[in-house]
Amino acid sequence: MDFTPTEEQSAAQGLAARIFGDLSTPERLAAAGTGTDTELWKELCAAGLPAAVEDIGLLGLVLLLEEQGRTTAQVPFAATCVYGVLAVAEHGTVEQRERLLPDLYDGTAVATGAFPARSGVRSGSGSGGGVSGGSGGSEGSEGSAGAGLSGVVPYVPWLRDATHVLVADADQCLWIVRTGDAGVTVLPVDTTAPWSAGRLVLDGAPGERLGGAGGSDGGARTGTGTRTGTSVGAYASVLAAGRTAFAGLQAGVCAGSLARAVEHTATREQFGRPLSTNQAVLLRAADAHMDVEAIRVTTYEAAWRRDHQLTYATQALTAAWWASEAGKRVVHAGQHLHGGTGADLDHPVHRHFLWGRQLDAYLGCGSEVLQELGLLLTGTAEEREAS
Repeated sequence: MDFTPTEEQSAAQGLAARIFGDLSTPERLAAAGTGTDTELWKELCAAGLPAAVEDIGLLGLVLLLEEQGRTTAQVPFAATCVYGVLAVAEHGTVEQRERLLPDLYDGTAVATGAFPARSGVRSGSGSGGGVSGGSGGSEGSEGSAGAGLSGVVPYVPWLRDATHVLVADADQCLWIVRTGDAGVTVLPVDTTAPWSAGRLVLDGAPGERLGGAGGSDGGARTGTGTRTGTSVGAYASVLAAGRTAFAGLQAGVCAGSLARAVEHTATREQFGRPLSTNQAVLLRAADAHMDVEAIRVTTYEAAWRRDHQLTYATQALTAAWWASEAGKRVVHAGQHLHGGTGADLDHPVHRHFLWGRQLDAYLGCGSEVLQELGLLLTGTAEEREAS
């Protein structure tokens, strides 16, 4: 396999690096607080980066998210691309793609996802039926009338910015919910990273089945090893893509943290020489570098396999495990190598620490992901023996 970016992917990555580098400065991040930098978000959408994701694939998105992670930019880029652009493009009906994608491309709509399916959200008509499109649908949208969605999702990233939420119910069916509809309540939630998060409360809320009343259309086999014609297949596909994308974001967060640590130790002197000349500092930084590369290469492999329509469920879980376990080590090392400066909550490296710890737990911490990976490998082996 060859992870060399295509010309289009390289161009998009270069553009993203310039925009994030110019606009996501420590001063602007401090001013944004826990909210979104709306000017930066408008610039990204005007540059066509969300719209480019469908063409450059998941590997291209990973490259863009690395650039976001390097600066810990306060925009719902990952969530909108994974739970909006890629999910609708791959699993939505033709009508849903035509109606929803243009607004996701230009930033008029912001998407996020209530993932994984742990909240106990239920649809009034059961997993097989549709729920009324309400104000979130259109006259031509698919899905029959139903009693609505009910349940509570304690934490959804970027929910306070979102216009649409991709909700995974207890049966792993996917529903598109508009945050402005009746029966939908968004409550602010403080999290480790300032991701404009919220608690999602659904009380008979209207929802629109992704892929129409029968679930995702098409029936093609996805890289998760399941068929997109089933709701479970769509859920597994979106979750695997999400884990891969957020692992790419973690690679950028860790790379940015390490870069700051290297700069600090190279310029900070102790006893008349730079800190970087101390062997213990060099070894700690070297270990962190190897961890960053492990996150990056496992993420690239998962994304590359998805883009080439190969199975990648195990690779996505492997990338998620490295992002959780190694990512946690790297951001701790970055803060430690700053010495007393690393304890300053206003120092830029502290944002990398907060993001790294949030990404450590999001979509499954290391032990959870490892257990899931083990069950997947065991199940795959049993299925092969049975066949």
